[in-house]
Amino acid sequence: MPNTALNNTQATAKYSKPVIYFLLLWTALNALQAYTLEVHADEAYYWVFSRMMDWGFYYHPPMVAVFIRIGDTLMHNELGTRLVTLLSSTAAIYLIWLMLQRYAVSAKWFVVLTAGILVFHVYGFTATPDAPLLFFAVLFYFFYQKYLDNDSWKLALVLGFVVACLMYSKYHGILLVGFTLLANLKLLKRGSFYFIVILALALYVPHLLWQYHHNFPAVNFNLFERSEGGFDITYGFNFLGAQLLIGGPLISWFLFYSAFTTKIKDAFIRCLMVNAIGVFAFFYLNTLKVDVQPHYTLIAFVPLIMLTLIRIKQKEINPAWLYRLAVANIVLIVAFRLCLVAGFDFLKQNGQLASYYGFHDWARAVQAKAGDSYVIMKDEYQNPSKYCYYTNSLKGFAYDSRFYRTTQFDMWPLEDSLQHKKVYYLTLDKIPGVSTDSVTTSGKWYGGWVNDARTYQKVICEPSSLNIASAPGKKIAIKVAVTNPYPFAINFGNVGATHSLFVEACLYLGPDLVDVQPVISNISTVSLKPGEETNQIFTIITPRKKGHYQLFFSWRTEPFVGSRNSSIIQFTVK
Repeated sequence: MPNTALNNTQATAKYSKPVIYFLLLWTALNALQAYTLEVHADEAYYWVFSRMMDWGFYYHPPMVAVFIRIGDTLMHNELGTRLVTLLSSTAAIYLIWLMLQRYAVSAKWFVVLTAGILVFHVYGFTATPDAPLLFFAVLFYFFYQKYLDNDSWKLALVLGFVVACLMYSKYHGILLVGFTLLANLKLLKRGSFYFIVILALALYVPHLLWQYHHNFPAVNFNLFERSEGGFDITYGFNFLGAQLLIGGPLISWFLFYSAFTTKIKDAFIRCLMVNAIGVFAFFYLNTLKVDVQPHYTLIAFVPLIMLTLIRIKQKEINPAWLYRLAVANIVLIVAFRLCLVAGFDFLKQNGQLASYYGFHDWARAVQAKAGDSYVIMKDEYQNPSKYCYYTNSLKGFAYDSRFYRTTQFDMWPLEDSLQHKKVYYLTLDKIPGVSTDSVTTSGKWYGGWVNDARTYQKVICEPSSLNIASAPGKKIAIKVAVTNPYPFAINFGNVGATHSLFVEACLYLGPDLVDVQPVISNISTVSLKPGEETNQIFTIITPRKKGHYQLFFSWRTEPFVGSRNSSIIQFTVK
C-alpha cells in the first residue's frame, strides 16, 4: 500500500510538471511586462483610488484599490502597482488546473489552450477591476466544486466570503452567482446556501451604504448614462468579432465550438455551461442599447476553457493540426507582448497602446513648471491620474466640464483643496490670456497660471421638475433647489472676485449644443453654509425652434468651461 501511494504521488507530480513550468514562464512574462511598461491611464486612475480608499467609487467597487495599495506599499513603481494582479493571475490559472484534474484532462492541452487566451494575457499584468474579478471568479468555482461534493458549513463560510470579494471586485460578479444558482436550483434546499447568501450580503453592506449615501452612482451610470447612445446595429457585430479576438485570434472558434458541445455529466459541468452561455448572451443582448466593451465577458472565458478541455478528454481527441495552430496562436500573442516591451514606434502611435509610453517624462516636465501647485486638466480623468501617479502625489485634478461625463474626481475632496489657490491650468488648446508656455512631451500641451481659482463643480442644482413644456420664445421660470455640498461656506457674488461666476442654461437638441444663455435670477446675492440649501427661481428664454431639448444648469467661472450642476431636464418646445 505505501508503495502504491508513493507511485501515485510521483505520477501526479510528473503529470503536473508541464503545468508548473508553464506557470513559471507565465509569471516571468507578466513580471517583465509589468516592470517595463508604464501604467495605462486606467491603472493610474485606479492608483488614485488606492490613495483615497473608500468602500466604493463612482462606478467601481474598491477591490482594485486594495490590490494596488498592497503592491504599491511595497514599492512605488509599475511592478509594485501590478504585483498582486500578476500573482493572482498565476494563482487563478493553477486553481483552474486543480479543478480539471478530476476530469483527467491533458496537461499538454491545458497549457497550449489556456496560454492562447488573449484576454488572460491582458489581465495577467494589468491592474484594473477585471484582475480581482478573474481571481475571485476562479476561487468561487474552486470552492463551489468542493461544495457540490460536501455540503459543509465550513465551505459555506468560505463561499460567503468569496462571493463578497467577487462583488467587491466588479458588479459583473453577480452574473456568476445568479447563473450558478440557475444551473442548480437544488441549492435552495440546502440550509448552508442561505448562510452563504446572508454572509455575503452582510459583508457587502458597507458598499451598499456607500452607494446609498452617494445617491447610487453605479446604478445611475450603468443603467442610464451608459445607455444614452441608443441602438446601433454595428454594436452586435463588433462584440462578436471582439470575442473571437480576445479568446485567441487563431483558436477561439475551436473553444466556442468545443465548449458548447460538451456533454453535461455532473452538476459542476452544468454550472460551467450555464455560466458560459449566460454571460456571453447577457452582454450580447446589452449591445441592443450600448456599445459593450469586449473584456466584460472575461469571467465567461473561465468556464469556456474548462469546458473545452473536458470536451477534448470526453472525445479523446489529439489532432496534430490543432496543436500546431495553438502553438502558433501563443507565438503570435507572446511576440506582440514582447513588441510592447520593446516599445516600437508604431505601437507608441496607436490610440490605446500609446498610453503605455512617455507619460513618466511628461509628468516630470509638467511638474517642472507647476512645482508643488495643483495642475488642472479638463474633460478627462486619464492624464490627471497619470500626473498623480508619476509625481506620487494628489496634485493632478480633472475638471469635468459641462460637455463631459461625471468621474470620481467630482466626488473626491480634491476640488475643495484648490479653492482660491494659484493653480496651473494645462490644456491641449491655447487659451488667450492664460496659456503662457507649453510642454511638448507626449503631444503638445499649453499651460498657464490661474490666480485665486474658483470652481463650483459639486454645487447641486436640483430642478423641481425634470419634464417641462413651453411655447417658443417665451420666458419660463423654473424652481430649483441649490445646495452647498462643500465643508466650507460659499457665495455666488462677484464683488471683489478675481474670476466672475456665470450661471448658465445649456440646451441640447439631440447631440448638438444649440444654446447657452445666462440664467436670470438673484443667485449672486446668495451665500450658503456647509450643507445649506436655498430655493431659487431661474428664468430662461425658450428656443424659437420647436423640438425635444435637453436642458441643464451650469456654474462657470473663467477661464474654465463650466460644470454640469443639475440633472437633465427634458424640455419640450411646442
